[in-house]
Amino acid sequence: MNVVATGMEGVLREIEARKDEIVALTQDLIRFPTINPPGEAYRPCAEYLGQRLARRGMKVEYVRAEGTPGDSDKYPRINVVARHDGGRPGPCVHFNGHLDVVQTGAGWTVDPFGGLVRDGKVYGRGACDMKGGLAAAVVAVEALIDSGMELPGALEISGTVDEETGGYGGVAYLAERGWFSKPRVDHVIIPEPLNVDRVCIGHRGVWWAEIETLGRQAHGSMPFLGDSAIRHMSAVLEKFERKLYPALAARHSDMPVVPDGARQSTMNINSVHGGEAESHSGLPAPCVADSCRMVIDRRFLIEESLSSVQDEVKDLLDQLAGERPGFRYKMRELFNVQPTMADRNGPVATATANAVRKILGRDAQIVCSPGTYDQKHVDRIGRLKDCIAYGPGVLDLAHQPDEWVGIQDMVDAAKVMAVSAMSLLTRA
Repeated sequence: MNVVATGMEGVLREIEARKDEIVALTQDLIRFPTINPPGEAYRPCAEYLGQRLARRGMKVEYVRAEGTPGDSDKYPRINVVARHDGGRPGPCVHFNGHLDVVQTGAGWTVDPFGGLVRDGKVYGRGACDMKGGLAAAVVAVEALIDSGMELPGALEISGTVDEETGGYGGVAYLAERGWFSKPRVDHVIIPEPLNVDRVCIGHRGVWWAEIETLGRQAHGSMPFLGDSAIRHMSAVLEKFERKLYPALAARHSDMPVVPDGARQSTMNINSVHGGEAESHSGLPAPCVADSCRMVIDRRFLIEESLSSVQDEVKDLLDQLAGERPGFRYKMRELFNVQPTMADRNGPVATATANAVRKILGRDAQIVCSPGTYDQKHVDRIGRLKDCIAYGPGVLDLAHQPDEWVGIQDMVDAAKVMAVSAMSLLTRA
């Protein structure tokens, strides 16, 4: 057995021995209530992580994303990046995890920020998405550093913010400043919870938009003197049901999106708001609605273009304007992300899939995510294509009450990440 292989076996044994340390780190991270919005506890969480990595001799930098949405002195967008340079030149493998979590919501039976350990699981908001994955990546890198092997190149870990609201104060901000581009970084692994035996190479696109139908206010007892924007919106919904949804259901992607239902184009109606608010007594305003707004969430495939997605909706609205007396509308874009997909045979996907086979004894499933994550910024802004998501956690548990991550899955994921990093650093 060669020196590298011998060293790797020692690293794997060391990670197994650090199971309790992975659990403790996950608990510590959960106990920072990094709720986004508004961006609570970003600084103490980033500093906790940075101080830990500095003790391993890593060079630690804190980067505040000043001027990004939500950034303020009360809620500063603080990111942490730590780097360990090897003994000789080589590539850089970067593990990126987001520190922020969504609101807790209702339905919890345990303390969302308590880090409860029970039945082989760690519970808490962010346990699955994605503080358990970040903890696994940290221990994987620490085990590689502590092994004493003189690996070429560099290992980096970042804890970034605002992923749950688009990533503009986190990975996007750093990518705009070269932190996720060659020659600084060559390969990126994002420990999102896609299940421990899956390698995620990309995600669908998203287009959020607001459609407003316009009417004319009148007394509710004489609606014939007004023009109901709500009725106009009902015509939009009916047009979508008859024309748009069947068209979307007929489109299927070659992207390996999971679950199967997400391999087609989809659209969710997030909300509909129309008319005047009820009075303090709870009674309705006696008025014909002069405005009705609908927010749509359109997820599209790599085979579709953003412009075609936008035009498809606009064309249906324009048809209604020609067919329906008095129909007027406004439409504005709220957010868009292009689909992205790394090469399934690229270095990072191949190394991670091989590591899954080694550690778990079965072939990795190559998948794409139905929703987006920070790979979009690494790809589009950083121009770095060799980026995938791999981490512990069951995707369906993300954002749910009583969210949890499996302890053995975190240990196995740490091993996979360590093997992947070593393979990428030592490949010819």
